[in-house]
Parts: sequence; structure tokens; C-alpha cells
Amino acid sequence: MSFDTPITDMHLDVLREIGNIGAGNAATALSQMLDRKIDMRVPKVDLVSFEGMFDLAGGAEEIVAGIFLRIEGDLSGSMFFVLSIESANRFIQKLIGDITFDFNSPPFSEIGISAMQELGNILSGSYLSALSDFTGLKIYPTVPSLGVDMVGAIVSFGLIEISHSSDEVIVINTEISEESTNGTESINGHFFLLPDPSSYKTIFKSLGVM
Repeated sequence: MSFDTPITDMHLDVLREIGNIGAGNAATALSQMLDRKIDMRVPKVDLVSFEGMFDLAGGAEEIVAGIFLRIEGDLSGSMFFVLSIESANRFIQKLIGDITFDFNSPPFSEIGISAMQELGNILSGSYLSALSDFTGLKIYPTVPSLGVDMVGAIVSFGLIEISHSSDEVIVINTEISEESTNGTESINGHFFLLPDPSSYKTIFKSLGVM
């Protein structure tokens, strides 16, 4: 990492704890939306290279459902939430009650797209709200946009901002679990958090873990 705020295991532990608080808030919102018990947790936060980020999502050419938004306010940067097509289909089918919805078969219904964007709103809003509460910083997400494309194509915009000063990304692994008559079903996704270079120092200074 070429900028002057190296990220340590302590930093990642703090981000994981913040992520778990945000996941708890998101689980409550999703439980109310789906009218069934949903659990969410952040088992791990990693610092990975760009190549490692692509590998986590199945490779740069893997087709995924991705939600993208910009972070504004006292911090700036990009955030992505990436799900496999299979996981996204399962979630949206349950959310809208339509087992025929399929991200493999465009054009997609407006209600399916809206449901995926709402999922992005809930997940990103819950995480950024927890980060804002911990740091005391004012953080605002933009309206999320949905893309169904290769991982490399979806995240390329966010990489433009940081690629000149960093070659690493914060990955927040996210596990969404639902209790059903068939047992517990889990969906795994990844948040890719790409603060602009100047925002790293702002985050950790506010957290007191410089």
C-alpha cells in the first residue's frame, strides 16, 4: 500500500465489530420486510489486493449481481455489495414471492430490480450508519445502482479513484442466514469498501486507532 496509513489487524478488527453492529441492524430490517427471522453477521474483514478481490467473487470475468454506491460527506469513496447470481436469485425470489425471477434471463422485472436496490439500501445504510455512529462522522450513501455483469466491469469505476495510490481493498465478508422449514439457509456476499486515499486517515483517526 503506497499511501501513508498502513492498515493493521487492529484496524480490521474494529471494522469487523462495526460491521457486525451494522449487520444486526440490517437483519432486523430484513426480518420485518420478509416477515421471517433473518440473521446476519460479518465473520471476517480482510485487506486484499485487487486480484484477490476478483478471486473472492469468482474471478474478474464471473457474472454477478452487484450493487454500487458512492460514499459522501466527511468521507468519500466507493462501496460495492456483490452476490453470486444464484444467491441473488434466491433472495429476490423470496422477497417478491416470484420463483420465476432470474438474473440469468433479462429483461428483469421492475419489482425485482427495485427489491435488489432496496437490499442494497438496507445493507449499505446499516453498515454506514454504524460506522457513522462509531466515528462521529457524517457519512451519506448515494442511491445504489444495480449491475448484472462481470465482476471486473462492475467494480472498475471504484478502482479508478484509488488505483493511483493503493492496490488494496477492504473486504467485509457478509453471511445472511434464514431459518426455514428445511433448516437454515445461508447466503454469502462481499462488501468491497474502497475509501478514497485521504479518507483512510480520517476513519482511523476518528476511531482513535491511528
